[in-house]
Amino acid sequence: MRFPPFNPYIAVIIGVIAVSTSAIFVKLASGAPAGIIAFYRLFFSVVLMLPIILLKYNDEWKLIQKKDWILATFSGVFLALHFILWFESLNYTSVASSVVLVTLQPVFAFIGTYFFFGERFAPAAVISMLITLIGSFIIGWGDFQVSGLALFGDILALLGAVTVTGYFLLGQQLRRRLSLMMYTFLVYGISSITLLLYNLIKGDAFFPYSMDIWGWFIALAIIPTFLGHSLFNWALKWLSTSTISMGIVFEPIGASILAYFILGEKITSSQWLGGTVVIFGLFLFIMSTTTKRNVTISHRGGPPLKK
Repeated sequence: MRFPPFNPYIAVIIGVIAVSTSAIFVKLASGAPAGIIAFYRLFFSVVLMLPIILLKYNDEWKLIQKKDWILATFSGVFLALHFILWFESLNYTSVASSVVLVTLQPVFAFIGTYFFFGERFAPAAVISMLITLIGSFIIGWGDFQVSGLALFGDILALLGAVTVTGYFLLGQQLRRRLSLMMYTFLVYGISSITLLLYNLIKGDAFFPYSMDIWGWFIALAIIPTFLGHSLFNWALKWLSTSTISMGIVFEPIGASILAYFILGEKITSSQWLGGTVVIFGLFLFIMSTTTKRNVTISHRGGPPLKK
């Protein structure tokens, strides 16, 4: 393999910083409902991708079969539900709690493969999953002491982790047959339509919003969605999947630091303790599952990251 034109470890660091901005941008765009923020994040992403699809991937449309459309539809619906739940959680709980809990997706993904595909875990993987659950309980209990609404936000974030796991499991087969770009465009498009219908039924306004909020919509589409997951997928050419996975585990740390300086959010002792336990558990989990096979994870807002 030829020498990389850019240090892939630096690319992962930049990618982590990029995805860490997601929750911050959602908070800054809080003048809009969660469903509207989610819609414009994916809608603008689709618009930005459309010229590339038409110029370089247009011939790939004929490769999409009926079962692919079915998988893409369900995958897109789960992605839409993930964004609604996660973005809504940020209206009730802190960035630190929300991002830590939604980062549990790799654990839920492997639990899903256990029930649906018969995947078996080593004892170390089970222990590490229990550690992450203990950390989640510490965060939830601490937030409950502060406010019942904060605990409600934590529950929404956990449900966001579950639904993004559904997006990952349903889209996994489709991703094997389609290019990364076509897969992303297809699922984002279906997810955008789902969010469009959701907001129409709910009666939320698509406009007018201030120029600042429109700017955050666009920033969500460009920085965490494209810059983040694009760098991760580029780095997969040079680094192992487990290395990328471990890098993404640092997203809660980056998001918490940004929330402290940009939003003035302070981190409570329970969030420090619980977040540390969760991140430690995720590290153990990734290492224990890597010994069996490469870890496949789904970056929120991007397609499954795979070798």
